[in-house]
Amino acid sequence: MTNALKIFLPAIMSFVVGILLTPVATHYFYKYKMWRRTSRSENIAKSATGGFAQIHDEKAEVSTPRTGGMIIWISVIVTIAILFLVDTIFKSNLSSKLYFISRNQTLLPFFTLIVASLVGLGDDFLQIFGRGKWTTDPIVLRYIKVGIILLLGTMIGLWFFIKLGVSDLYIPWYGFINLGYLFIPFFILVMLSLWSSSVIDGIDGLSGGVMASIFMAYTLIAYFNNQLDIAAFCAVITGGIIAFLWFNIPPARFYMGETGMIGLTVTLSVIAFMTDTVLLLPIIAFPLFITSLSNVIQMASRKFRNGKKVFLFAPLHHHFEALGWPKYKVTMRYWIVGIMTSIIGVIISFID
Repeated sequence: MTNALKIFLPAIMSFVVGILLTPVATHYFYKYKMWRRTSRSENIAKSATGGFAQIHDEKAEVSTPRTGGMIIWISVIVTIAILFLVDTIFKSNLSSKLYFISRNQTLLPFFTLIVASLVGLGDDFLQIFGRGKWTTDPIVLRYIKVGIILLLGTMIGLWFFIKLGVSDLYIPWYGFINLGYLFIPFFILVMLSLWSSSVIDGIDGLSGGVMASIFMAYTLIAYFNNQLDIAAFCAVITGGIIAFLWFNIPPARFYMGETGMIGLTVTLSVIAFMTDTVLLLPIIAFPLFITSLSNVIQMASRKFRNGKKVFLFAPLHHHFEALGWPKYKVTMRYWIVGIMTSIIGVIISFID
């Protein structure tokens, strides 16, 4: 009973904090006009992907705040701060049990969430308050982001390898294999792959629903692995995402933005390694991987097939829009697929 309370009470707290925080945050989001200055359709129209404006709500993009992901990670921080203060003041068995930040389980993913979210916030601010080319998501900015993710991935990979002594990769139904020093580049590759899936934040409610099912899956995986602190941490993130999602249902009050997507995807990579479920990520986080893969396929097709496309538009959710699916239908079906693949991934982790 106490273990269940450790998971669900902080999650509910995070949800409530997010709900209470949002009106205040929304006031400042709109007061300071924290949205894109330039629509993506203006940039894409200059490339071979022309026609994006036909399915893209340009007006909403340049009038809807793009920093809504702050709701998620601030909710996590506030929840942790409340639990810390309660434990410090009352010092009971229950308060100690509820406080889930521990050096061996959650300190690293918590640090990752904060750093990666701040990196994303910096990117959002460049496109909100920047001048000239910085408002248009230029190629040089993308290279800078890749460089930062590579640096962060290297630091965390080294922490796993040197500080935690982790160099093994778990293969379902087989066992562990030792990667040695190759563990570090493999970790970086996984982090980059998940980060590239940030493009899923393209339709109201899409990214929030998908990420909620993924982190709920990891709550269950960690719980049944007896990694209770990680389970509580994932549950708190889930609570923050659901609070965000409450206001992101069409028409969205704000978008998740890079501060949400970079923070969540990079943190997810750390949690996957800590729970030995890296190779289950393509199943548990299937909507993320298929979205990222659709971009890779589209670019490869254009390069090696004389400009021919596989999809009408990439990433994949825009392809479905181009087929005539309403945005709500794309979103709901992504949610359904995400829930089902998350359940399948959890089941596999149990029977392995």
